[in-house]
Amino acid sequence: MRTGLDRTTARAAEGTAARSRPGAKARAATVLAATAALALALAGCGSGSGSGSAKKDEGSGGTGTAPTVQLPSLKGEKLQVTAVWTGAERENFGKVLAEFEKRTGAKVDFVPSGDDMAGFIGSKIAGGGPPDIAMLQQVGVLNEFAQKGWLKPLGATAKAQLAKNFSKGWQDLGAHRGTQYGVYFKASNKSLVWYNTKAFENAGVQEPKTWPDFLKAARTISDSGVEPVSIGGSDGWTLTDWFENVYLSQAGPEKYDLLAKHDLKWTDPSVKAALTTLGQLFGHKELLAGGNSGALQTDFPTSVTQTFTGGDTPKAAMVSSADFAAASIAQTKAKVGSDAKVFAFPAVGAKSPVVTGGDAAVALKDGKAAQALLTFLASTDAARIWAQAGGFISPNKALDRAVYPSDVMRKIADALIAAGDGFRFDMSDQAPASFGAKPGQGEWKDLQDFLKNPGDVAGTQAQLEKDAAKSFGH
Repeated sequence: MRTGLDRTTARAAEGTAARSRPGAKARAATVLAATAALALALAGCGSGSGSGSAKKDEGSGGTGTAPTVQLPSLKGEKLQVTAVWTGAERENFGKVLAEFEKRTGAKVDFVPSGDDMAGFIGSKIAGGGPPDIAMLQQVGVLNEFAQKGWLKPLGATAKAQLAKNFSKGWQDLGAHRGTQYGVYFKASNKSLVWYNTKAFENAGVQEPKTWPDFLKAARTISDSGVEPVSIGGSDGWTLTDWFENVYLSQAGPEKYDLLAKHDLKWTDPSVKAALTTLGQLFGHKELLAGGNSGALQTDFPTSVTQTFTGGDTPKAAMVSSADFAAASIAQTKAKVGSDAKVFAFPAVGAKSPVVTGGDAAVALKDGKAAQALLTFLASTDAARIWAQAGGFISPNKALDRAVYPSDVMRKIADALIAAGDGFRFDMSDQAPASFGAKPGQGEWKDLQDFLKNPGDVAGTQAQLEKDAAKSFGH
């Protein structure tokens, strides 16, 4: 769904990544191709300049600053934009908005929404004062808003930029019943594990490629005196990411799609298998930083920063997180690519999973200024600004990957673009917000309870099914 960081207080503090839409049908063959692309990208973080052939100042989204899109004069116009982002993400998005202000003369006011974007927008709509633009993390929320008539369709110039710069899969994610509403400005690759290279070297372990190898590496690291796996369990969305990666790899893309739409019940044996697999990690407190209780009290940003601080004795050796973890790593002294490296989420089944997320810009008010900002966010001009700042991946295929600040981020971006339309979006963001996007309820709460008591697989399944049925109206 989502981020970035994602959706609870912790997610809002560092980054967000959206997830997926109801009914999205990515094809199995292209998913496997995406997996292969990710594996190749992460295997060879060499010194190349990345893909993309744009030359400097040719106006094609490369490393230069020549505009690629014309924006109208908006002097005297005021816009309000809301997103969950605070901290480093808000600061970097502010650079994007500042460039828009400079080029148009408009004044943009950023208002943080807090974790509950759906609730925030609902209250603003009820009060008669919605923001002009919202950055939505859940495709399920985008569809809900469109059904309620709250969203304004993209104008011609915004749609032209979208068609020029985005694959059909990303365009479809921002559409509802054939009408284009959203621009996926920020994306994420959520099938990654970041690790402390010193901790791995001291324990004598290599990057694991399979789930059994992952557990073996974790035990070896534990024996070396460092707690292996950091989990930001106080933010329930992190646990949905763990489940989705395991489930996609183990159960496969077809069942993933069915479960995402609740056409498959959470009491299905495939869910039991995935939770049992997760229990192989969650059920061994010595493999978790701070044990189960510590994990449940750790927010997302801390789960990342504690992995990359402490010298030879960090509080953890690795953390499963999307590319946006780089924003939190940047708050430490660790350098991405040397002190902090990344590998693909280990294969539980035949293949490693490829789960993605993203943030879609949508208009809640009509107006020239709102449409101009959507056009700008669909351009390479806007994407380049945040990409250069770090902690950001763009689904904009026209953006020269040379603008990313490190080989690691460049390769992750390459893998995302190479996946084409073959990605799977985060499952919890395909669900109604009441199930997949609310702190303290639904899937977030159920998986937190599972982390607390990982032996209760059947009870967890029953509660997940009860909550899902209520939210989906089944």
